[in-house]
Amino acid sequence: MNPFTFVPVSDVPGALRLAGEGTSFIAGGTNLIDLMKVNVQQPMRLVDINRLGLAAIEPTAEGGLRLGALARNAATAWHPLVRERYPLLATAILSGATAQIRNMASNGGNLLQRTRCCYFYDIAMPCNKRQPGSGCSAIAGLARQHAILGASAHCIATHPSDMCVALAALAATVQVASARGERTIPFADFHRLPGDRPDLDTTLAHDELILALTLPPADGFRAHSVYLKLRERLSYAFALVSVAAALDLDGGVIHAARVALGGVAHKPWRDPAAEALLVGQPATDASFARAADALLQGAVPQGTGEGSNAFKIPLARRAVVRALALASAGTVTNHAEDAP
Repeated sequence: MNPFTFVPVSDVPGALRLAGEGTSFIAGGTNLIDLMKVNVQQPMRLVDINRLGLAAIEPTAEGGLRLGALARNAATAWHPLVRERYPLLATAILSGATAQIRNMASNGGNLLQRTRCCYFYDIAMPCNKRQPGSGCSAIAGLARQHAILGASAHCIATHPSDMCVALAALAATVQVASARGERTIPFADFHRLPGDRPDLDTTLAHDELILALTLPPADGFRAHSVYLKLRERLSYAFALVSVAAALDLDGGVIHAARVALGGVAHKPWRDPAAEALLVGQPATDASFARAADALLQGAVPQGTGEGSNAFKIPLARRAVVRALALASAGTVTNHAEDAP
């Protein structure tokens, strides 16, 4: 780990004055510290933002919910308004990591966590995400955990977050600030596909700070939503494929639908055109299969032999159908009756 300075700040303007190249904001540090330990990231300065007062979770005037960037994942998942209005989000958060990590990880940090590609973490291996232009070791290596959608010749890594898959399905927005002012980023535009710049995970500028996430009203989806996560083992494992599915049903007919995939691309994968195929259709496996086929159009397996992830394509198709079928039957959660 390289030497660095540690600077606590107490207000947003003070944090923004220190933002820039060589500086990283730190809240829970659950991913950043791991990256620093293996020299994948080497900030010269850490700015502690835990005192900025950005942890509130509160309703908006429009009937949605504003989630502070510094609210911990556990506090968000167990918040009464999140559990009541957005059970899909609560379930997705509780599907990720461990209770200890969720107690520390912040909402803003969850958005910024980096891929768990083993080649990205191994500084002895070429990686375009870590060092642009050096090559992608995963393409000719073990690609079991890697992308089937939106990949490029420069990177086939996947985004690891469970929370972000639900946020994509719920059409959240991200409020950010810099010395230039504040702006709002639609969630679909926040994360990037790799293209020829896989080192850039998001559209966030290097001097911007996440303030909050805003969820629009989701009353129609509350009664029929599910987060389905398929992984190598039951706990503390990242998704091979995950699905956030939500339906607005009227007498067995789909009035509106949201479907987002995780574990398959460099960002949470959502296609409004595939969702549109469900509108006006009966909530049947045949309808769900058509939407799944559209959502996975263009999927390409990576790797060869035992390292191939070709299995992900049929797995993702079945997962979408299964998630939509579960959602049509009623909201499925992994909530306990009382919070820890």
